[in-house]
Amino acid sequence: MTQTAPAPPAVSAGRRAFGVLLAVTAGGALAVQSRINGELAVRLDDPIGAAIISFGSGLLVLTLLVPLLPAGRAGLRSLREGLRDRRIRPWQCVGGMCGGFLVATQGLTVPTLGVAVFIVALVAGQSSSSLLVDRAGAGPAGPQPVTVPRLAGAVLTVGAVLVSVADRIGHPSALALAVLPLLAGLGIAWQQAVNGHVRTVSGSALVASLINFITGTAVLVLAYAVSALLRGVPSTLPSGPWWLYSGGMVGIVFIAVGAAVVRWTGVLLLGLGMIAGQVTGALLIDAVVPSDAGRPGWNTVVGAALTLVAVAVAVLPARRGR
Repeated sequence: MTQTAPAPPAVSAGRRAFGVLLAVTAGGALAVQSRINGELAVRLDDPIGAAIISFGSGLLVLTLLVPLLPAGRAGLRSLREGLRDRRIRPWQCVGGMCGGFLVATQGLTVPTLGVAVFIVALVAGQSSSSLLVDRAGAGPAGPQPVTVPRLAGAVLTVGAVLVSVADRIGHPSALALAVLPLLAGLGIAWQQAVNGHVRTVSGSALVASLINFITGTAVLVLAYAVSALLRGVPSTLPSGPWWLYSGGMVGIVFIAVGAAVVRWTGVLLLGLGMIAGQVTGALLIDAVVPSDAGRPGWNTVVGAALTLVAVAVAVLPARRGR
């Protein structure tokens, strides 16, 4: 018999604020990972191959680490029992598929769009889908209302994307590329929600990360098999620098933090905190170490500022309402 899930416990304002701070940090990590994987894709001349290296390295670390830790072994047992008791369903364990798609889009689009435009397109999809995921109660924090300020924040982020790609209107290929991170952002909210359930049932953010990396790597391996048939495989791997191969470790931080704090913040508040970190981190990266797309233009800076305004509009009234 299916067990009825208990009502989510009340969350203190201090814990929620700490969760948002961690979310901002995780968002900055995602901006860094986007540049790393984009650079690796250029040097390897294979975006899907770069995504497999990033996801696969994270999977390798977690596969070795989780069984060594007592909390990891206990978490795997708890997850197995949760699946058997139907406290969590198998489809709630495949959020990593969205993560695999996200990492693949980093290699496909960041070298052309730059980190800033990539992130702004990503967060437009992320904030919009977070509204629906929260309203449906798909995350461990339970259903969250769709208020006017939250809806306004989501609309503002879509406007931010349009402003950010304004100088690329004459380049249809660049605009088409911006659709990919937009779609990836739509999947992030659902990924964070189901990963939060895995973390709640297992009691371990590392176990949630491991399950995420397993399913994401599986999807990327299938995609790479098709890519290899069409274009072959690279003959050699880039020899350096070392940080080209650190994307998987950065991804562990992003996934683990999201799975750990979503039960405190809800999906939308988690996503908006990550957006703040992503946008500010992306602007700093593109300004200090420009990609082939060059330094951010005025429209990208304005678009990034609009996303931060959207965060403020959506978060502050919602927190007062709670």
